[in-house]
Amino acid sequence: MQFTSRGRKFVPNPKAELYRQPLQFYGEPPLENISLSEFETFAVERLKLLKTIENLGVSCVKQSDQYSRKLDNELKNLNFPYRSDTDDIEKQRKDHISHFILRLAYCQTEDLRRWFIQQEVDLFRYRFNQLESNQKLELLHKNNLQYEAIGSKEKTDLQHKLINSSYTFNGVTVEKQDFYKVPFQDALDLVRTRKVYLKAGYAYIPQQDIVTIVLNDFRTRLSKALALTARSLPAVHSDERLQPLLNHLSHAYVGQDYSTQKNVGKISLEQIESLSGKSFPLCMRQLHQSLKENHHLRHGGRMQYGLFLKGIGLSLEQALQFWRLEFIRGKVDADKFDKAYAYGIRHMFGKEGKRADYTPYSCMKVILSNPPSQGDYHGCPFRHSDPELLKQKLQSYKVSPSGISQILELVKGMHYQLACQKYFELTHNVEEANFSLSHPNQYFMESQKVLGEGKDIKREKDASQKSQENSAARAAANASQHVAEMTENLDSFFDDV
Repeated sequence: MQFTSRGRKFVPNPKAELYRQPLQFYGEPPLENISLSEFETFAVERLKLLKTIENLGVSCVKQSDQYSRKLDNELKNLNFPYRSDTDDIEKQRKDHISHFILRLAYCQTEDLRRWFIQQEVDLFRYRFNQLESNQKLELLHKNNLQYEAIGSKEKTDLQHKLINSSYTFNGVTVEKQDFYKVPFQDALDLVRTRKVYLKAGYAYIPQQDIVTIVLNDFRTRLSKALALTARSLPAVHSDERLQPLLNHLSHAYVGQDYSTQKNVGKISLEQIESLSGKSFPLCMRQLHQSLKENHHLRHGGRMQYGLFLKGIGLSLEQALQFWRLEFIRGKVDADKFDKAYAYGIRHMFGKEGKRADYTPYSCMKVILSNPPSQGDYHGCPFRHSDPELLKQKLQSYKVSPSGISQILELVKGMHYQLACQKYFELTHNVEEANFSLSHPNQYFMESQKVLGEGKDIKREKDASQKSQENSAARAAANASQHVAEMTENLDSFFDDV
């Protein structure tokens, strides 16, 4: 795959036949030129799709009607192949190229590889189940999985055996069901659980179970491919155009931008304490509590918490006051704070250094970058805390025992953002959050909506502002007459000229 810095009209791939397949194992890498803008667009949109799959995998029963309906909508919205659609070559091309781009981004660590494989396997399973019988057989043969669907005569001869091998079949369903003859060593999981009929070294696998065999093969191939990609990554990183893109994608946040300062002034210093207990995600609540107890945070904690506060509406002046008050309660006097820490806060707000508008950290960045060490309090409690310590923390925050069990189960499955979303549901008494959590500032905004306090904050601010405006108006009225008298002569002067 080659990349150009300018947009280029798409030239059909010599391997266009590949894009006419309804599903593939991604064995052949793309060999065409694409623009850098298309590279990034394809990657971000596939990342959105995989994150949707991750969320659906926990919030819905996989392959249920609700799961299929929501995934269908996402596939259509992002313009990826929908069901067994093979007519739109551009969609198939996008699917193929975007898969390989994310391979480059997600081969870098074991955690990234594991996450990528799981989502791709779930996507493959969904698409495989949408194929017609002949399409499934064609896919198997094209990928050297020489499994044959048995004929109707053999099925009739073995009907009694096939029924006895599974409690889900009867005579009627066996007639309508396709069965595949597979070497038993390729179906050990099914043999181990006694879900298939064995004869002469072959397992007779019903259509709905053949996907287990195919998925195992797909997972194995993808795992090996990611390992090979990781080995060649230094050569890819030598391209200065690609390295920042790939590093960004592995920590990418694809939701709302919380870097703008439209919220500045919406909260006051006095509100932070109460808001921390009601509307802060666990990571920010932990940082706030540690700051209050120790009157200090290391650089990682100051950046994570400071940018979060900036995103929810704390102004630069308020931020300086907030941090100064806390630090001087500890071992830092006002003079040392101004010399050692105030610059960093102004830098955070784009007033020092390169004057960049730093964005609040997304969940992916908190989870995957700069893990906390001894004495640090930043990071994601669901990812970086010992399970027993996390359990104690949740208990201290009055989370129910059953709720704690649900959260710890999600943590065990490495679904850290979903664990945080479950924490949101339990602490806000909502049955199901109507959003997919991907950002601490999103957590705060959604909390304010549920609690109905966003308007209260605004009313409080408006009342204060109105009082100040009234005082200013009175002062302006007293001065206006004097100003008018002073300018009267100047007006007449310019009229004369």
